[in-house]
Amino acid sequence: MRILLVEDNKDILANLVDYLELKGYTVDCAQDGLNGLHLAATQHFDLIVLDVMLPGLDGYSLCQRLREEARKDTPIIMLTARDALDDRLLGFKSGADDYLLKPFALSELAARIEAIIRRSQGGGKRLLSVADLTYDLETLEVTRAGRALKINPIGLKLLALLMQKSPHLVRREVLEEALWGDDCPDSDSLRSHVHQLRQVVDKPFPSVLLHTVHGLGYRLAEQ
Repeated sequence: MRILLVEDNKDILANLVDYLELKGYTVDCAQDGLNGLHLAATQHFDLIVLDVMLPGLDGYSLCQRLREEARKDTPIIMLTARDALDDRLLGFKSGADDYLLKPFALSELAARIEAIIRRSQGGGKRLLSVADLTYDLETLEVTRAGRALKINPIGLKLLALLMQKSPHLVRREVLEEALWGDDCPDSDSLRSHVHQLRQVVDKPFPSVLLHTVHGLGYRLAEQ
């Protein structure tokens, strides 16, 4: 899971990075609002932890622009020392998913991150289904029309991403970021893995579920 931290206090930022990396997250950082907006709008993150009081662009404005201009629905947790009701309401109105007051326990932030990520990946559902295709995220078992399918680890991650967003298009750059971060092996890697997945998920069956939207990405849906 990849998290973006937007926080201008260097001590808080360092503590958050150390703690979240120990929890197994990949963490990117920005120390001002404009840089944070650029990263959030141009790269894929599973969640954003966003301070309100930032140089360049405050957290409320960043969140609002990310939602309205960049059309990004990445979950956002706002951090702030401002505890007035109006401030909290403004955070939610700007598009935040959660609001955590400073000072806070790192364990509470981690719990909120885990809860929001679970909700964003299907409301906590551990069984994904599209048409006659099912994927149990607990057991990693995939079946179609009652037949068990054998899929490699990258194929499983790719399938989960596509099923969670079904029937919508998932852009190729979003898939590449989610699978490999900044270390995508080469430009044909995603195409190769999609081809392998299609051989298992579609080829033995009469109807096609995995569709290529040329020049944009892929979607998993009934025709």
